[in-house]
Amino acid sequence: MNAGTAARRTGARILALLPSPADYRPLRRSWRADLVAGLTVGIVALPLALGFGISSGAGAEAGLITAIVAGVVAAVFGGSNVQVSGPTGAMVVVLAPIVARQGVGAVALLSVMAGVIVLVAGALRLGRAVSFIPWPVIEGFTLGIAVIIFLQQVPALTRADTGGASHTNVVVTAVDTLVHADPVYLLWALGAVAVVALCMVLLPKLHPSIPGSLIGIALVAVLALVLPTPLADIGELPSSLPPPTLPAFDLGTLGELALPALTVAALAAIESLLSARVAASLADTGPYDPDRELVGQGLASVAAGLFGGMPATGAIARTAVNVRSGAQTRVAAVFHAVVLLLVVLVAAQPVGLIPLAALSGVLMVTAVRMVHRATVRSILRSTRADAIAFAVTAIVTISVDLIVAVVIGMVVAGIFAIRSLSRATGVTREQLGESVEGDERIALIRLDGPLFFAAADRVFDTVTALENVSVVILRMSQLELVDATGAHVLSEIVQRLEARGITVLIKGVREGHVELFRTVGVLSALRHHKHLFDDLPSAIEHARGHIAREAQAG
Repeated sequence: MNAGTAARRTGARILALLPSPADYRPLRRSWRADLVAGLTVGIVALPLALGFGISSGAGAEAGLITAIVAGVVAAVFGGSNVQVSGPTGAMVVVLAPIVARQGVGAVALLSVMAGVIVLVAGALRLGRAVSFIPWPVIEGFTLGIAVIIFLQQVPALTRADTGGASHTNVVVTAVDTLVHADPVYLLWALGAVAVVALCMVLLPKLHPSIPGSLIGIALVAVLALVLPTPLADIGELPSSLPPPTLPAFDLGTLGELALPALTVAALAAIESLLSARVAASLADTGPYDPDRELVGQGLASVAAGLFGGMPATGAIARTAVNVRSGAQTRVAAVFHAVVLLLVVLVAAQPVGLIPLAALSGVLMVTAVRMVHRATVRSILRSTRADAIAFAVTAIVTISVDLIVAVVIGMVVAGIFAIRSLSRATGVTREQLGESVEGDERIALIRLDGPLFFAAADRVFDTVTALENVSVVILRMSQLELVDATGAHVLSEIVQRLEARGITVLIKGVREGHVELFRTVGVLSALRHHKHLFDDLPSAIEHARGHIAREAQAG
């Protein structure tokens, strides 16, 4: 490849990661549907942006800023035509302990750092990596996130005085705040949650387009104004977006946030790619580019951080609403951000009067809806390996850490997959056909399936345990995958048998395995280069001739 061709390919790859007029080709016929979808998603996103901002510890303002700024940037630069981005429950789960340790001031810098990492991952074309995460691990991860989001709302419902004690584990925190709860406040808060939950569950049954969460929140807010309730509200919100500014930092702060930024970046990449993949399966709105999606999400988090927001990801629930509302182009996601911006500019003061318990109700219902019982049942009834990977991922997500949970879940799934694959490796002694005298001294061994590190010892033990034979024919035409360990074990088998005076013949080495066998020493371990055969009859004839010569010599 010459320099000119390489330069053209590089240029084409860069252009593929950037916005193009093709992104808006259907807009002439779809703009009305896009605007309606954007309005619908904006209404759905408002309580979620406020709630997730508060739950993360960054505040309602950060949630709104993220939904607006990241929503626009990810829509324009991302790889999906219908993806809606903003603050999400999974990101809240990661951010809450970071905010507790580093303080709210670290969120904007963390968002910029994580965004740069995701952007680089997209530029390096790592977008396809999410396909390596098994489905049970993804569902276990989702279940764990749902439980954490639900439990994170408990402290907001109790107004508990825990004597200054704090815990990083959400389960411990929820139990502790319930023990120290103010009973009166708890009753009022649970009432607010009940009103919101009933609105979210019942009103959409009257008509799917009714925004149950928004009506529930409005109803609770009105009741809180009319009745003398003790419920705390959101508080003052800005009436405009702050100007962009680079977060303050020093080398020490960058070092402290390096690992959290990697964690946030990994989560942002995983959740965004999963959401985009789900969106592509919901409707024919065009394919998605996973690498461009990472570039867009990275830029979105960087932009959100510059405006004082928090890291953003693709939001599966809001994206699904967008698709089901008829969105065809990125204009829908952009308009959803415009709707939220209008709320900030026009309705910041009344929005600030919303009781926090109402937002907790929205998030609790959202958490419950994240868990699909049919999916859980199907995984638990599928295979023991998948059920264990699902359960381990969910438990570790709740008790330890999200990224650790994904890693452990993949390790568990990988161990079971390797175990299953190793069992597919066959070592079978076959008959030579029509028996002749001396055939009992010949062992025809068929190796099939994958021969790799997990099955290598079993193959070695089985073949080298052969007794009372003078010739061993290793039939390899059915071998599929062979790694370096498997090839090395084959060479050791040949050497061990030859050292015992047993002649080894190899039949049917696949063309794709020849170079590996030559490099590792399988072929050189044979006593003679003529002991390598392409067909079985020739190998059997040679083996019988060897036995005959032995009989004559004896």
